Amino acid sequence: MSDSIDLLQEARDGNRRSLSKLLTLVEEGNPSPVERGTGLSLGITGPPGVGKSSLIGKMIDVWVDRGESVAVLAVDPSSPRSGGALLGDRMRMTNADSSDLVFIITLETRKHPGGLMDCLTPMVDILSECSWENIVIETVGAGQSEIRVVAFADRILLVDGPDRGDIIQAEKAGIMELADLIVINKSDLPEAERAAKAVKSGLSVGEDETTPDVLLVSAHSGEGIEEMVDALANTTTSPDRERLRVRERLISAWDSTLLTSNELENTLQELEKGSITLQEAVDCIRKEG
Repeated sequence: MSDSIDLLQEARDGNRRSLSKLLTLVEEGNPSPVERGTGLSLGITGPPGVGKSSLIGKMIDVWVDRGESVAVLAVDPSSPRSGGALLGDRMRMTNADSSDLVFIITLETRKHPGGLMDCLTPMVDILSECSWENIVIETVGAGQSEIRVVAFADRILLVDGPDRGDIIQAEKAGIMELADLIVINKSDLPEAERAAKAVKSGLSVGEDETTPDVLLVSAHSGEGIEEMVDALANTTTSPDRERLRVRERLISAWDSTLLTSNELENTLQELEKGSITLQEAVDCIRKEG
């Protein structure tokens, strides 16, 4: 822990190498030197291929032009062979590393349920402690990770595109109920307006009286990006959405407890041999906790 405290002090003084080392230690499961942090973050989610990384690149440009710092925790899918991250997100954030106001770290999903890890919360707190003003979490954009991001982020930006058939699927998955702002990227494409209207129509039949705004943006041309950044700064979360977020945080904590259980490997072996039932396995791990 003493090494972590030293790294934190150096990171506070602006040492980016020390910040990277500290975040890596936390990612590997070491305790964070920041206790009960109050770091706030923006989660950016949506299906693969809608341009999340390119959009973040444009958002970074806006923040940097305004003199604001931004740190990005980019969660990339892990290779099933090597276990490493593919670094695809960083390659699509053009000019992202060209400013002292920008810090990007790529994280591995490490086969975690939902593609997001419990270490994200202390990492956000460390970045906040080191005075990074805008902290962004980008998900892998597939399956449960689209919803699980609410366990780690205080605001949620849902990105979709007009050339996809996933608008209604996003509604069915429940992510639209959790988003603070929804944007349709690639606004220059013919179907963009239709897609935005479809989302607004879907939101209008929900029970939540405070529905998120739906904006058209283009990561290619930069159209609507500044307006989107301003809208994010003024978002408000309804009690219904906050209750759903608390639920996801609880589920995430349980997943983490399961994956870090000392009995997990033994329990899996017993299940594989058929010597215990699934319910007995759950009871065993629950007793340990």
